[in-house]
Formats: sequence, C-alpha cells, structure tokens
Amino acid sequence: MARSTMEVAFLGTQMTQVDDTKYAKVFYGDEPDGKTEHGLSIIGMAIAEDAADEVFAAGAQFAPLELVRITFDVARGGQNKGKNLALHIEAVNPKGQAAKPSAPQGSQQQPKPTGAQPDAAKA
Repeated sequence: MARSTMEVAFLGTQMTQVDDTKYAKVFYGDEPDGKTEHGLSIIGMAIAEDAADEVFAAGAQFAPLELVRITFDVARGGQNKGKNLALHIEAVNPKGQAAKPSAPQGSQQQPKPTGAQPDAAKA
C-alpha cells in the first residue's frame, strides 16, 4: 500500500451511518476536462473507516474552495486499479499562519559588503 498527498480545492465532507458501519467521503474540486464538464470537476474520495470521524470533523473548518492537503493511502482495488482512502485533511495555508507578504524593497535587506571588509575567498 502506498501513501500520498495532494493539494486540492475543498468542497465538503459527508458521513452516513448505517447500523454499525460509517460511510464517509471527502469531496474536492479539480480542473474540468473541458469535454464532459465545465467550471469545476467534483471528485469524491472515500475516507478510511478508522479516520472517518477525524476527517469528517475537520471538514467543518474549511471554506468552500479553500486549498487543502489530503493525505491518503492507495490500496489495491479490483482490476489492478488503485483505491484511494483519505486519512487526514489540513489547510495548506492555516488561518493562523497566513502567507506572509514579502518585505518591501529597501526595508529589512541584508547590508551589502563594502570594500573595507576582508574577502573570505582571499583569506
């Protein structure tokens, strides 16, 4: 079994419980193929049963189309196809760690060496 991650646009999580079995999915958007869909391609991925509660609950903290990172296992499925099972989901840019704007030119730049300082290559 292989493990992988991907960054995609979040659409939602869904859980249905039938008797003692939980069926959970995470939905994400992908680039449309331009032939069978336009706008946003909606893709669903099953959530591993032991991670269903955690991943489903995490879905409540994301805004629609927010960029998320999904960690998933690729298990062998039928007809030599992979079966992806989501294990974890997190924001690519957590709200508390928003992307820092680059420093404006001229402020906080490293001072340039002057001719008075010895050249390390010549020492």
